[in-house]
Amino acid sequence: MVIYKAAVVGAGAMGSEIAQAISYAGVPVVFKDLNENLVQSGLKRIRQIYEGRVQKGKMTAEEVGTKIALIRPTTSYAEFKEVDLVIEAVFEEIEIKKTVFQELDRACPKSAILASNTSALSISQLGAGTTRPEKVIGMHFFYPAHVMKLVEIIPGLDTSEETVTDVTAFAETLRKLPIRVNECAGFLVNRLLMPYLNEAAYALQEGSAGLQEIDRAMVEFGFPMGPFTLVDTLGLEVCHSVVKTLLEEYGERMKPAEIWEHLQRKGRYGMKRGKGFYTYGEKIEADEEMRSLLQALSKKYPKQPFSAERMVFPMINEAALCLQEGISRASEIDLAMLTGIGFPQLKQGLLHFADQVGIDVILRQLEAWSLQMGGRFWPAPLLRRMAKANHLGLKTKKGFFTYS
Repeated sequence: MVIYKAAVVGAGAMGSEIAQAISYAGVPVVFKDLNENLVQSGLKRIRQIYEGRVQKGKMTAEEVGTKIALIRPTTSYAEFKEVDLVIEAVFEEIEIKKTVFQELDRACPKSAILASNTSALSISQLGAGTTRPEKVIGMHFFYPAHVMKLVEIIPGLDTSEETVTDVTAFAETLRKLPIRVNECAGFLVNRLLMPYLNEAAYALQEGSAGLQEIDRAMVEFGFPMGPFTLVDTLGLEVCHSVVKTLLEEYGERMKPAEIWEHLQRKGRYGMKRGKGFYTYGEKIEADEEMRSLLQALSKKYPKQPFSAERMVFPMINEAALCLQEGISRASEIDLAMLTGIGFPQLKQGLLHFADQVGIDVILRQLEAWSLQMGGRFWPAPLLRRMAKANHLGLKTKKGFFTYS
């Protein structure tokens, strides 16, 4: 099915950027939120994105006018009678999303695809509340959606292959890079990212290394920014929501470090609130409240050795579990890591890096850390099988990938 007209529900940052990407591709888009103020705020964000392109000489003012004319702002579902695809981008709360999907099910033509931009919640559950579960799918964009290329395409238990094909083609129309991810809590990128961010938080609260030291170490490893800068950029409330979903699904290995709850209670949500792990003013630094919190926490936990590998190896372990479960293929995992979170290009992707280090080396280190620090480091069975089969990576020409 060709998508001739789309809609976006939710005029926040993500919804606005998704609507901009759709209009930029030349597709008419209905743009809805609960009230006129929210819609106008979203349109302002869209205009700012286009104005940025004009200032860089990438578009003319006339071209921008043509693109913005494709956006139909509304506070009503009356405009949804002719849409082929709706992308929901409302608050990350399952009951709110279920309500929106039920409303869309009534308002849209029976042929319309209903997609959710959720970063972790169940697509199957959203589909079950509609009369068209075969046409319900996850379409997870990454922030900022008008810049980031990766889109996770997540079919639920009842989603048809035709729907997967149609949505994948539409993502390509938007000049995005769609990757199919079979449904699991957190999908692929967030499921792999959270052990990395969580381990940074554990190291910080132990006093194993400081805020800037950890951030600097991961930038030196090759990431575009450190883990705490990333959390402050994304917003703590987004990460908190994903962590809650992962903990419910995967249990102890996703148990969040204590510091997350303290930041949540203190309203330290990140850059947009002026303070998160860092305080954002004339200087970007840890303030007195943060220093006092870290000092108190460091007295509760034994200090463990810090290294970049301590942050990255849990991601490799989770990727191995994803392979076992058939969530994605090795090549797609590497592509998602490179394009979704900026895993270092020179290391060729998470699993290529694992092959370079050696599966046996990673397995021994995870086993040692699981004895020292607990079950969150318990190695995936696939890593043990690979080691026993001498699939050790580059040095044996066979690991997650085969080398000639």
